[in-house]
Amino acid sequence: MSFSMTKLPRRALLAAPLGMTLLPVWSAPRADRLPPSLAALERRHGGRLGVAVLDTGSQRLWGHREDERFGLCSTFKLLLAAAVLQQIDAGRLAADRWVPFHGAPKVPNSPVTDAHQAAGGMTLLALAQATQTTSDNLAANLLMRELSGDQGPQWLTQWLRERGDAVTRIDRWEPEMNHVPPGEVRDTSSPAAMARTAALLLTGPVLQPPHRELLQGWTEATRTGLKRLRAGFSEGWRAGDKTGTGWRPGQADKINDVAIVWPPGRAPWVVAAYYEAPRHTEPDLRPQDIAVLAAVGREVTKVLRQP
Repeated sequence: MSFSMTKLPRRALLAAPLGMTLLPVWSAPRADRLPPSLAALERRHGGRLGVAVLDTGSQRLWGHREDERFGLCSTFKLLLAAAVLQQIDAGRLAADRWVPFHGAPKVPNSPVTDAHQAAGGMTLLALAQATQTTSDNLAANLLMRELSGDQGPQWLTQWLRERGDAVTRIDRWEPEMNHVPPGEVRDTSSPAAMARTAALLLTGPVLQPPHRELLQGWTEATRTGLKRLRAGFSEGWRAGDKTGTGWRPGQADKINDVAIVWPPGRAPWVVAAYYEAPRHTEPDLRPQDIAVLAAVGREVTKVLRQP
C-alpha cells in the first residue's frame, strides 16, 4: 500500500502560454489528508482501491495506490474520443467522415450504434460522442479501426506515448479488454497516469480550444457515472466523467471512474478512481461497491470546500 503527494516538473509549468488568464485561487487546499482517508475507506469496504487526485492549478497530485496497475475497462474511451478529436484537428480525419458498420462484429452494450443499424453507419464525430457519453462498445471498436488501420488498439497506446503517458496501454478490442484478472498487464493503467493524461486532454494544449470544450461538454453530458464520483461532489458544481465497469466471473468486480470537477474559484481538479470490489457478485454490481466511488468524491469535496 502506498500513498503520496507528487508534483510535476517545473518545466511543465513553464510550458503554459504567456498571458494565460489564471483562475483566482483563494488558498491552497490542504489535500495532504486525502491519502489516509482513502486508505481508511479501502479498509472499511475491502477490495483494492486506487485513487489519484490532480489539482490542475498547482499540478500537485495526491493518491492512494496511485502508481499500481488497474484494469482500464471503459475509462479508456475518454482517451479514444480525445484521440479522434486530435486527429480531426491535425487534418488527418474529417469529422463528417462516414463510418460503415459493415464488417464490424456486433458487441453488447452498444445502445447508439444499435439504434442506427438501419442507417448502416455513423459519422466519425457522432461515434466519438457515443463512445464517450454512452460507452458504446461498437462505436469504440469502429473508431479504433478507423484510427489505426492494421495496427489495432496498439495505435492508441502509441498515441498516448507520444503525449507523455508511459504507463497506460490498450491491447484488445471491446469487450475482451474488460477481462483483467490478477497479474494481467494488458489494458491497464495507474490512477496517477490516467489523472495526468485526462487533465492534459481536458485542460491542456493537445486539443484546439473548440474541440477541448467539446470534449469537456461530452463528459458533462455523460450519465453513466452519476452514482460514482459525481455523486460525492457538491451539488451545483460543474463536473463530468467517464466510467468503466468490469463484471464477469473469474475476477473481482471492477468499478472505475475518471472525473473532472470545476470547484468555484479554483482551477479544475481531475480524479481517477479504480476500485476492485472484494469479489464478483451476481446478478449485478452491488450498490455498496458502487458507493465507494461516491465516498471518494465526498472526500475530495471536503478538501475543495476548505476556505
